[in-house]
Amino acid sequence: MNKFTKLSLSIILVLSSVQCRKGFLDEEPKAIIAPDNLYVNKAGFDAGLYGLYSQVRSERKGINGASNDLTSTAAIIGVDNAYSLYPAGGAAESVFNDFGVRMNPTAGYIRNLWEYLYQTINAANTIVDRADNPDVEWTEDEKNQVLAEARLIRAWAYRHLTYLWGNVPLNLHESDGNSIRTDWERTPVAEVRAAMEQDWLFAEAHLPDVPVMDGRASKVVAQHYLAELYLAMGENEKAREKAQAVVSNGNYNLITARYGVNANQPGTPFTDMFLDKNSNRSEGNREVLWTFQNEYLTVGGDVNIMRRWWVNRYNTIKVNNKTPITFSVENGGRGIGRFAATKYAFSVYGPGDDRGSYHAWRYFYLINNPSSLPTGSKPTATCAAPGWTGSALGDTIKLSIDCEEPNPSATTAQNWPSTRKWDWAPPPPDVENSSNYNDQVYLRLAETYLLLAEAQFKLNDPSGAATTINALRNRAHATPIDAADVNMNFILDERSRELFSEEHRRYTLLRTGTWFARTKQYNRFTGAKIALRDTLLPIPQSVIDANLTKPMEQNLGYDQ
Repeated sequence: MNKFTKLSLSIILVLSSVQCRKGFLDEEPKAIIAPDNLYVNKAGFDAGLYGLYSQVRSERKGINGASNDLTSTAAIIGVDNAYSLYPAGGAAESVFNDFGVRMNPTAGYIRNLWEYLYQTINAANTIVDRADNPDVEWTEDEKNQVLAEARLIRAWAYRHLTYLWGNVPLNLHESDGNSIRTDWERTPVAEVRAAMEQDWLFAEAHLPDVPVMDGRASKVVAQHYLAELYLAMGENEKAREKAQAVVSNGNYNLITARYGVNANQPGTPFTDMFLDKNSNRSEGNREVLWTFQNEYLTVGGDVNIMRRWWVNRYNTIKVNNKTPITFSVENGGRGIGRFAATKYAFSVYGPGDDRGSYHAWRYFYLINNPSSLPTGSKPTATCAAPGWTGSALGDTIKLSIDCEEPNPSATTAQNWPSTRKWDWAPPPPDVENSSNYNDQVYLRLAETYLLLAEAQFKLNDPSGAATTINALRNRAHATPIDAADVNMNFILDERSRELFSEEHRRYTLLRTGTWFARTKQYNRFTGAKIALRDTLLPIPQSVIDANLTKPMEQNLGYDQ
């Protein structure tokens, strides 16, 4: 964790709310942080950036103090390779199984997503506008770096908004008590993307090749997002150019050899980068483009909940009415099993692919509960129950994927394998803490490779695309492909193999025009319920109602 996370607790209170400028009778309490007394020097702007990064990290830590209602929830489940384990009408994220009447304009989780992203935009706008203050003493380069990071994050927020809602209001200036509007219009996606492009181009021009510290964005982050943006805009030549710029940057490379912690223990180069103390560039990870910084039990140190989403409730696995496995550091800590992989997600791995190995997925657990050793026969794993190899400590409890996915119920899905990318356990005796406090990979070079391959394929260069994809497959010891194997479905399958639970899968499928068909085909829970209207979320009714002087159009299919 870096020092900039420690200031975010207080600064974010400034950035995430609408600010009022000084009036005639306003006092100036010197001990209170506000934009007027914060953005007066370089240190103040740096503090503002720290708060802005904390807003970004909320994608994985929860909005408004909740453990759900997250941007990432909307982006990673209800797709071809992942679904919610909560039953119909359960936790908020289960709406991405249910859709239907639960996906409606009055739902609190829809409003929370919208408000979170516009709070982030306003925080960025405040920094951008106040950077023009001529009284601030800083160099032009210092000013431009602050502007570049703020603008990069502003475009990051609009990326989420446009994929989730389509046309959305575009605002590039600070909102305060003197600028309340009731006549917002939904800006066409093309115009919003044009603004995003300018923000990321500015960031590309003014950020260094490598981040100034772990957790900060750099030039390659802007270039990566530009490559994705140009693919969405149909500008495939530009997409190839930006992706190639990242792939060719000598400061970054795919991890192809074991490194860091546990390098002398069983594992793979692919899985090393997800281990605690292996995620950051300063820790030897040259594949990572952007990390999220967290800190265990530290004021201002953020948390995230990737483990409680993805690690199943292995402590409830039963063998002959015994529970032979309990929480441990070795098992990755406490999971709550909110999300699960679909059967399709497991089906795409070929023989020998490290990305589908037991180093990447929990296919078995070792018996570690001396008070509940299993007894009786030793069955093989089935759909109804796990198998086991013996009744002593250290023997193996095996899970099975040779059956249908478990029905959504977080209390009965413990026999289904789960990804190990987000395993992490606090030190004893706090191993039952369900939050993650380790630094985590957020964006990495492998995804840029896949953007490059997509651009090459769309530019009628399947041979180049195959070469690009084989860089990933060779690293994972998967069988190489040739040009004849490359098509959009293969690229999407490869993205799932490489980026399961990392990428914003919904956005990828929407960008490629495949979300509806692939979710119908591969997600037996969501696929039976979605309609074409569900390609976009409903505009929150509270937003429509607050736009008093100009009607705001609702997305198709959500009119009440």
